[in-house]
Amino acid sequence: MQDPAGGPEEPATIRYYSRIPVRHILPNLITILSICAGMTGIRYAFEGRFELAVVLVLGAAFLDGIDGRIARLVNGQSRFGAEMDSLADVVNFGVAPALVLYAFTLHDAGAGGWIAALLYASGSALRLARFNTMLDEPNRPAWKSAYFVGVPAPAGAALALFPVYLGFSGESTGFPQITAMFASVYLVVVGLLMASRIPTYSGKTMAIPVKREHVVPLVLVVVLYIGLLLSYFWETLVVSSLAYYAAMPLAIRSYRIALAKHHETE
Repeated sequence: MQDPAGGPEEPATIRYYSRIPVRHILPNLITILSICAGMTGIRYAFEGRFELAVVLVLGAAFLDGIDGRIARLVNGQSRFGAEMDSLADVVNFGVAPALVLYAFTLHDAGAGGWIAALLYASGSALRLARFNTMLDEPNRPAWKSAYFVGVPAPAGAALALFPVYLGFSGESTGFPQITAMFASVYLVVVGLLMASRIPTYSGKTMAIPVKREHVVPLVLVVVLYIGLLLSYFWETLVVSSLAYYAAMPLAIRSYRIALAKHHETE
């Protein structure tokens, strides 16, 4: 075909103006806010404002817990959001806790403290990479959704800050270098737990309906916990961390029972 001037007609250029629904933007915005919280927590840690640093890292964990739920609620799941969430987890739960703890005490252990921070961050990254690969398993039994493989990244970040909780609750050895050495070993252990294959509760069983007679006691327990958190912040975090460790053997036992039942039905 030719144009009126006699020359060949230029191919039509089609432009696509894609519009992204707001429901896809909202979960990603929450993920971005969690990254900002984690990064700001690092800044406050190196400024010596450890209380705010801990609150921001825990706040990032809270935002990480709700962004996926909000995405499912508004039907805003996307592959882009899943990738962004995974990258945010590396920053918020791998890098941020390690640097906050390094600024708090690990620096007193010298190079050993820094190596511990590197090992923890590496364990967190390995755990997140394995989690992403497990999402693509086509034949994963439904009962396994009640368990994580290894300590999940947000819980690992909260556990990694346990020495900070102890420090602000008044528990201290009085010897900074000894405290830093113990904190270094502890941080490496948390990193190994994250990279391990130990089953832990995923929290997805919270979707199970609660019996009517249990609603009021459950609400009172939640209110009690929030009240303790507001009144005795550091002590409550210490007890919460110990409670999580105490629940791990229960999760292992529950997983083995569920696995045995699964084999019996095959």
